[in-house]
Amino acid sequence: MVEGFFAAWLFVTGLVVGSFLNVVIARVPLEQSIVRPRSRCPKCGHVLAWYENIPLVSWLALRARCRGCGAPISVRYPLVELLTGLLWFACLRRFGWTYELVPALVLVSLLVPLTFIDLDHWILPLSMTVPGTLVGLVLALPLGMEGFWDALIGAAVGFLTFRLMEYVGWKVFKKEALGAGDKYLVAMLGAFLTWRALLGILLFASMQGAVVGIVMLLVTGRAGPRGEEVPEEAPGEEPPPLTMTWEFTLPGLPVWKRLLLVPWALLTQPIPDAPLDEEGQEEDWVPDRTSIPFGPWLALAGLELLLLGPWLSRVLPPEIALMLGGQP
Repeated sequence: MVEGFFAAWLFVTGLVVGSFLNVVIARVPLEQSIVRPRSRCPKCGHVLAWYENIPLVSWLALRARCRGCGAPISVRYPLVELLTGLLWFACLRRFGWTYELVPALVLVSLLVPLTFIDLDHWILPLSMTVPGTLVGLVLALPLGMEGFWDALIGAAVGFLTFRLMEYVGWKVFKKEALGAGDKYLVAMLGAFLTWRALLGILLFASMQGAVVGIVMLLVTGRAGPRGEEVPEEAPGEEPPPLTMTWEFTLPGLPVWKRLLLVPWALLTQPIPDAPLDEEGQEEDWVPDRTSIPFGPWLALAGLELLLLGPWLSRVLPPEIALMLGGQP
């Protein structure tokens, strides 16, 4: 009975955290404070009283409408709260009341807002992924030096692998083929799940994202969420060339100098020069109809490996389970 009480307490705490994550989802992409001002209606500015901010209950009691102006309240708010509470409860079922539960809850609380931010804005804020990676490394310290090194290698290999994929995508497709924030998200996942999970994350995210993207493209004509359409070029007009700024691509550079510059460029240099608008500013990237945000699929794959590791070990051959999720 005591165990059931604490499990219910954890679920309710997850609902409360989910309510806060709704604020993060709404404000972080706009670079607004997540502390002040207090939550308010985006339509009329009505400041929510404490009893209007109770997870799930307030949305139902208010019949999904603002008490001040009657504007509808999106169903996403209770869904994020419920999703966070359920994922926290799933982490408890997976790890029990052990230390491993702590980093699992932190990872869930990072992946939920990052998923919805990427779906809405096609960005993965560095203000969340970079500190999240550092938190993952710190939380690995109590697991011993072996656990810390596994996390550190996971973060480094995840970042460098996606950085290299970003470069290869540019060279092959001559345009941005991988979101710039994806490598930081994979680094964060590597810090929490270690290097052993990276292959499984890449495979699960790619397969699931491709299947859903193809289905959405066939059904709706778009693979991902709707964004501003890229204007078609006028007949006979050639698009402005995108140039590489990486120094090791310069002609006539000695081989030894190229080899020295490659690691530095992979870590620090922007891949393409974006086209400039009439005011000389870099144009914002806009998704076309075949683009999908990859962040949500990376987050989903990370959650699957986090929560379904033992199940994968039972249903898959041991060698494949070890390769995909790091589960013996």
